Amino acid sequence: MLELVRPAGDVPQTMLESIERRIRILDLDLAGLTVVTEAATGAYASTAVIAALAGARVHACARHTRNHGSAEEAIAATRQLAQMAGVERRITFADTVSASCLRRCDILTNSGRLRPITGDMVDRLPPQAVIALMFEAWEFRGSDLDLAACRERGVRVAAVNERHADVAVFPFLGPLLVCLLRDAGMIAAGKRIAVLCDNPFADFLVGGLSEAGAAASLFHRVADLPGAPWDVVVLSLQPRDEPLGIAALKIIAAKAPGALLAQFWGDVDRPVARALGCRICPQAEPGRGHMGILLNRLGHEPIVRLQAGSLKAAEIVRRGGALEPDGIASLL
Repeated sequence: MLELVRPAGDVPQTMLESIERRIRILDLDLAGLTVVTEAATGAYASTAVIAALAGARVHACARHTRNHGSAEEAIAATRQLAQMAGVERRITFADTVSASCLRRCDILTNSGRLRPITGDMVDRLPPQAVIALMFEAWEFRGSDLDLAACRERGVRVAAVNERHADVAVFPFLGPLLVCLLRDAGMIAAGKRIAVLCDNPFADFLVGGLSEAGAAASLFHRVADLPGAPWDVVVLSLQPRDEPLGIAALKIIAAKAPGALLAQFWGDVDRPVARALGCRICPQAEPGRGHMGILLNRLGHEPIVRLQAGSLKAAEIVRRGGALEPDGIASLL
């Protein structure tokens, strides 16, 4: 494993120390590989720097966003972190994803400023390229990536095991839900909270609420929800073709009148919910298939773990490593 470049001078190092620690834990080695990823602001500026510190040649691409700054701001933030890490020379920056950088790509990350990864983008990738998903395989959203084009071209798609001990992102889900409730003015301690969850988030959400002092109960389907004086009903249901509609929302309104409806994950027909008298959070509606609150609300640590873990999963696939049943990497 290559030696990491240490940041020079007396600079704030918490995020960089987290990056270096995760690279060592994962034994992330991208030497000789070219990574195409995003330039971004905040904790997401870490992705390009993680790849560069692990030895990759990196193309960091940016675009304007409504909620996370302009392309110029993203490039400036990523460049600043790269300078602090001493790896700026390993990264090139652009405000577009060029055909030339895709043709040289070994790993393309499914990052927010690069999505959607279209069929045209997939067509430009070399056959050995791997697309790195920043989530587990079962969380896949078809709107993010043209999977049919990947299948047709033989481009592999690597998903990360967020529950693997060396990644360990899922333990942040409980505190993240507590944060979502707090943002809505609801303190979890002492509250009766029903968690509607049909996926592997379940134990982490219930555990996090219990640690925060709530009386949390898990139900796998809306139809299972019993009538009770619930303070909160948490929705963490895997997104479907259609959002949660009038039939399910009528059950929730009848079984939990006056409860706060917390949209953690899964789509909801919000006009219908409001017409039925449901209070719903977060205030801003998440994008289709997206979480109601992002992990970066808890700081850089879960983001660094997720980005580094996803790069490790892609490295394993790109180098032809074994895919263990409970390992870090799987193929979509």
